[in-house]
Amino acid sequence: MKKFHLYRTYLASVLLALTTAMASTSHAQDNANYPNRSIKIIVPVAPGGTVDIVARSIAEALTKSLGQQVIVENKPGASSLLGTNLVAKSAPDGYTLLAHSTTFVTAPVLLKNAGYDPLKDFIPITVTCQIPMVLVINPDKIAARNVKDFIALAKAQPKFYAYASSGNGSTGHIAAELFSSAAGVSYLHVPYKGNAQSMVDLLGGQIPFMFDQVSTSAQYILTGKIAAIGVTSKTRSAILPDVPTLDESGLKGFEDSTFNGLFAPAGTPAPIINRLHSEISKILQSPDLVKQFMAKGVELGASQTPEQFKQYLTQQTTRYQELARSANIIAD
Repeated sequence: MKKFHLYRTYLASVLLALTTAMASTSHAQDNANYPNRSIKIIVPVAPGGTVDIVARSIAEALTKSLGQQVIVENKPGASSLLGTNLVAKSAPDGYTLLAHSTTFVTAPVLLKNAGYDPLKDFIPITVTCQIPMVLVINPDKIAARNVKDFIALAKAQPKFYAYASSGNGSTGHIAAELFSSAAGVSYLHVPYKGNAQSMVDLLGGQIPFMFDQVSTSAQYILTGKIAAIGVTSKTRSAILPDVPTLDESGLKGFEDSTFNGLFAPAGTPAPIINRLHSEISKILQSPDLVKQFMAKGVELGASQTPEQFKQYLTQQTTRYQELARSANIIAD
């Protein structure tokens, strides 16, 4: 009886080892054959914005390079949380991906219960583009034409000036608070329910200034309807080469570009992540695509590896946590 029990135990261990080996071989084959069916890229915001447009350009090119259909699905709702959490709970097999923006990092910092952790529930694949913010003014309401004079005016009349943003916790709100801290100025924040109305009121003079993405402000800047006095990126924007950076303007080290990126659920095998990173990197270096998006103020690029992208996300999370505490920023 004892021998029989030992035999059963031995047989069970052999079967377990064989099962494990077969599963490992199957996973390896799946990874090697990836992709063997269509891929979905979830965009957690409505169609038409930069995240959506960039994702669709990448999807079209990936369909050709991978030999499988890559489909973009918009899943807006709950300030991008609906679509983001859907991907977080998806199978980590490389067939459901997330295209997102800086909000991917700021939402869990500024909201009480975003439902996901960007560093634990996802694996970053690559940065798809960066979009500088720009300090824009209504020239009829503010006499300053450079950052130095703007700061002097703001200091001379503390809390007199008001600025618009697309909402509490938005990229424009964050950029303005970072500027406030760096320049030692204060002003009133007027949050709107979206960027379109805030721009309407800036153009109409109801609001004297705001921080906005270059991609949405450029058309008004280039036609002279509003004036740009500083961009937030390390280098000047290709579409606004005559506008100095805030660093050039005396705020040394200032940088606050927004980003778009592509992410996979945590647990997605490294070979799949590396394959996607390699293919997308090639796509984002396409001269035609670079030219197309540069004309919109969007700077394509995938110079960061997945590991470097994760390190960047970690740094940004810490940065926004500190800003949220110091400026008491709470998202709507």
